[in-house]
Amino acid sequence: MVKFSRELEAQLIPEWKEAFVNYKFLKKHIKKIKIALLHHPSSTDPLPDDASSHAGDVGYGFSLLDPVRSLASRLRHRRHTSHQLDEENMYEMELIQPGDQEVKVFLEKADMELEKVNNFYTTKEAEFCERAEALIKQLQILSDVKEVLDNFCQRQQRRRILPPDSVASPGSPGTLLSRVNSQSSDLSVQSESTEEADQMQSDSSLMAEEVIAVLEKNGVKIIGAARGKAKKGTKPKMASMRIDIPPSTPTRTIAAVTSVVSSVWEDLINGSRKDGTTGGSYINNKKIQCAEKMIRGAFVELYRGLGLIKKFSSLNMQAFTKIMKKFGKVSRQQSTAETFLRKVKSSQFVSSDKVIKLGDEVEGIFTQHFAGNDRKKAMKFLRPRQPKDSHLVTFFVGLFTGSFVTLFGVYAVLAHLCGIFSSSPDKSGYVESFYPVFSIYALVSLHVFMYGCNLFMWRNTRINQNFIFEFATNTALKPRDAFLICASLMTTVVGAMVIHLVLNSSRVGTKHADTLPGLLSLLLIGLFICPFNVFYRSTRYCLLRVIRNIILAPLYKVVMVDFFMADQLCSQIPLMRHIEFTACYFMAMIFKTHSYDTCSHSPQYKMIAYTISFLPYYWRFMQCLRRYFEEGHDRNHLTNAGKYGSALVVAFFRVMYTEHPNQTWLAFVIIFSIFATCYQLYWDFVKDWGFFDLESKNFLLRDDLVLKHKFIYYISMGVNLGLRLAWVFSVMHLNVGPFEHRLIDFVLASLEVIRRGHWNFYRLENEHLNNVGKFRALKEVPLPFREMDSD
Repeated sequence: MVKFSRELEAQLIPEWKEAFVNYKFLKKHIKKIKIALLHHPSSTDPLPDDASSHAGDVGYGFSLLDPVRSLASRLRHRRHTSHQLDEENMYEMELIQPGDQEVKVFLEKADMELEKVNNFYTTKEAEFCERAEALIKQLQILSDVKEVLDNFCQRQQRRRILPPDSVASPGSPGTLLSRVNSQSSDLSVQSESTEEADQMQSDSSLMAEEVIAVLEKNGVKIIGAARGKAKKGTKPKMASMRIDIPPSTPTRTIAAVTSVVSSVWEDLINGSRKDGTTGGSYINNKKIQCAEKMIRGAFVELYRGLGLIKKFSSLNMQAFTKIMKKFGKVSRQQSTAETFLRKVKSSQFVSSDKVIKLGDEVEGIFTQHFAGNDRKKAMKFLRPRQPKDSHLVTFFVGLFTGSFVTLFGVYAVLAHLCGIFSSSPDKSGYVESFYPVFSIYALVSLHVFMYGCNLFMWRNTRINQNFIFEFATNTALKPRDAFLICASLMTTVVGAMVIHLVLNSSRVGTKHADTLPGLLSLLLIGLFICPFNVFYRSTRYCLLRVIRNIILAPLYKVVMVDFFMADQLCSQIPLMRHIEFTACYFMAMIFKTHSYDTCSHSPQYKMIAYTISFLPYYWRFMQCLRRYFEEGHDRNHLTNAGKYGSALVVAFFRVMYTEHPNQTWLAFVIIFSIFATCYQLYWDFVKDWGFFDLESKNFLLRDDLVLKHKFIYYISMGVNLGLRLAWVFSVMHLNVGPFEHRLIDFVLASLEVIRRGHWNFYRLENEHLNNVGKFRALKEVPLPFREMDSD
């Protein structure tokens, strides 16, 4: 049977951990009570009032002092009865023996824990109620504005279908004739178009007034709103109400830059287009759709928050029940424990039903407005089903892992028999050509394996990576899923390497051996972009979106998963250069545009490879600048951008040293590499990991640590330092053969991937502790409609 302390630890909300009752702390005090009572057995068993009043009768027989004892007993009974009038404070007033000081301490601590839990619940309850009121108000504005826009669109649609005369008198018999005559006369067409434009301007002005009335009805003040119709020949004055939509796409970002504004304030009511036609209806509908999506996301997050606060209430009630049950057994004061539990049950976090009613109300509103009264559809948003763990995944992980190990052993034996590892010139072509192709998949698999290890450690240490990355919990990868991807990919690749080696060594299949890497690449690329819901489609498409956001930086809004993935790409520069070589190799093989040697010796392709080395640092640099302008001009983002700027400088000097290997460029490489390494180490330890807090109780670390053993953090700092210095081998000209040279490159690239996976754990640990410190367990969803006074 699992102990309740472990069960509570596994079920509590990690970001609210400090607000929960400290069950282990109270349990330690109960142990102290038990020890204290063992040393004072006389005080452990206080006699009941009746037994103590007749103690003289039982032990001493008749005495002249019996009437005095009887009077004292009655007085004591009255005093005990008066204490029962205040049940909430009875446990504080009950007589406690002089040796039971630990009981008093326990009750004081339990009171403090109860007050902490109750205050947190009360604060969160008020916060959620306030948020619900704001959301309901936003939804009311959205519904009213949508109704106004729908009516406007219907009027425009009727005007396009029917001619002006039919609009005035639909039953007129001359409608068709007048329509034919109007089409045959240019002058009448011009007059009708003028009248139609005036009428549409009048309708736009009328729609503006209707929207203003709707907003004012909902308590939103409009500044400079025009009342009254526009004069003929002039544009109608529009209201100044706007929708606040964040610049999360390239279009909105460019609009923000051109308007020299950090956030895009989009007009709800547009004027006329440049061509004179009013196209505001279409644009407004797009904006309304975006606003509706934002409000829907806010309702989903509110419902999730209400579920968390319900869980908070039930777990704390269960914890108090368990701990007071233990207290009653140990101290033999059941009445005190029961009285305390009655006080707990009368507290706000147990007795209040506001959260339950609000949850039902939110569920009903969401079902009505966002699911078309389809509760099943609404529950897919509000309560997404969690996928069950399948033992089939574990089986395939073991199967593919065993197959990979076996195939790798077979490949090593065949390569040794074929002399692939020798330094002969006829065998060096194999290493030079096919090493980059197969090393791509090896580095990707290693990175996925490290991510699986990260997922495993984050889950065991209760780090909520899905909340930090804003992943959907029902589609996010689990550790076994990552291991399955890694094992299946490596099994496929090593199997292809074995087949390629066999075909390359035989006389029959030499012509077809070179096509095997291309077919493998096409297969994996096709699987990666496959639109069917197979092999983790949601994860694949999420990765594609993140890569798009990184490449188009700084046009897209930068979130945690974007710059986290960009940091991963900074550790995969050799892989990106191998991709460039592979593309060049396949073009030479398929289109016959150039020879194979061009891919490794041509100056043009070398320049492309060098440019690729700059790209990840450039993307990360632009992301830092975007965050600097968006997040209140925080200088930390500029300092972080300087780190990637120094990496760009080092990459430039390494390129120059590769092209001109002399002592001058080598000195520049060493000097700037040392500076960039110190810069990166400082940022790793101080900013990303939160270490080197001089006021911390943990030497050179931080106050809050997830791992129990502190020496692991010191070892990790040393490992990160050593792997950061691996660049030294890249500037050393070692006299080795082509196979050994490629092997060293692969080992260095693998060490950098391992360092990045090691860095990932502590980076997310620090982010998680920041969320815990701020009790941040919910996403902050911006609301579209805002009062202009708040600007």
